[in-house]
Amino acid sequence: MTASQSSGHGQVLVVGAGELGGSVVAALTRRDDAPEVTVLLRPSDSPRHVRLRDELASLGAKVEQADVATAAVSDLAAIFGRYDTVVSCIGFAAGPGTQRKITEAALAARVSRYFPWQFGVDYDLIGRGSPQDLFDEQLDVRDMLRAQRDTEWVIVCTGMFTSFLFEPGFGVVDLATNTVNALGSWDTEVTVTTPEDIGVLTAEIIQTRPHIANQVVYVAGDTISYGELADIVEKVRGVPVTRNEWTVGHLLEELARHPDDGLAKYRAAFAQGNGVAWPKSGTFNNARGIATTTAEEWARANLHAAPAR
Repeated sequence: MTASQSSGHGQVLVVGAGELGGSVVAALTRRDDAPEVTVLLRPSDSPRHVRLRDELASLGAKVEQADVATAAVSDLAAIFGRYDTVVSCIGFAAGPGTQRKITEAALAARVSRYFPWQFGVDYDLIGRGSPQDLFDEQLDVRDMLRAQRDTEWVIVCTGMFTSFLFEPGFGVVDLATNTVNALGSWDTEVTVTTPEDIGVLTAEIIQTRPHIANQVVYVAGDTISYGELADIVEKVRGVPVTRNEWTVGHLLEELARHPDDGLAKYRAAFAQGNGVAWPKSGTFNNARGIATTTAEEWARANLHAAPAR
């Protein structure tokens, strides 16, 4: 039995409280079987952090402080070792190497169960050497987890955040010009889930008994083709959209011209269609009968009708 296994039951540490971490904390704390929840935050006395700590306290969550970017693996391991379950909600924005570092700390601490930040696509299916080089680090994390036996792990595949599909900078939906650009082809599919739904489903996965361990769990708010996405935008905004098909070849050429453009890497990776979509019918949420927000429901709540001309 590891130190964390003997330290008590139901102590969950959520690393980070951004859009995803906040959703996981909110979902865990409002459950009838809520575990003891602590959030690891970067030390700061900024007004935003003060508000965040107040919000977490109002949910009944405790706070630990450490800067994941600068803390030594041994320091993080010392913190992680006090908890039964560690859920990392620190994403790619934290910089290269962060996913390996947090995983190394979780394994060094021999926590009972670890949820790495893999709330995205199926990196196993995508494989190494994809246009988005950040994905290779996610495969390193999977290799680290599968090579050991002391810590149970759960990977939650969620697809893209639903809002990201409509993000102007991503370039798929351009509301200013009423344009939808298909990545790969109009039949290429993408799975999307809102952070709020990911929070609810992750909390359910954490608390499910008998507990889930050492497996990849698929969830989905929706799985749609880019053709269906264009139809949704048209229906919600009430005007025809211009449709452009951006082939894999075209997107790889764009990436070759702008090799350091992170969004160009994402577009090329998603256009290839591997590991970025799975049927909603086979997901954890579908099996449990847990309702999730579809792309059209998100669009109706967040997109405005096009202005009359």
